[in-house]
Amino acid sequence: MTETSPVIEGWFTTGPEPALIGSRCTTCGSTFFPRTAGFCRNPACSGEEFEDAELSRRGRIWSYTDAQYQPPAPYVPATDPYEPFALAAVELPEGIVVLGQVAHGYGVADLAVGQEVELVVEPLHADETGTRTIWKWRPVA
Repeated sequence: MTETSPVIEGWFTTGPEPALIGSRCTTCGSTFFPRTAGFCRNPACSGEEFEDAELSRRGRIWSYTDAQYQPPAPYVPATDPYEPFALAAVELPEGIVVLGQVAHGYGVADLAVGQEVELVVEPLHADETGTRTIWKWRPVA
């Protein structure tokens, strides 16, 4: 039996309403993704304590592009031969920009700066041990 699991454990939740998991500084309230520890990355803050924060599921495209070439290892292509895919940098209400692949079936022709997208979880690749999932951005109709 194979299992389905996140490709990066602890970076996002799964289920009907998935969310990215970031960190929020308890001193200044700045939010970060991926999680941070040790010291606040806000240069105006000397905070050292953080709490987990589920980030907003919806945001707006800040920029986008496509990956016409296969990324180097440790990237595992989902298809053989390699098929290009779209990437979107999405600005969340928390004031941060998070990069991610665009959901299956969408390409750069379907995207526009300022367009609303939502977080979904889809398979990234499968092998003999199971299917690995990742977060992706899907345009909101």
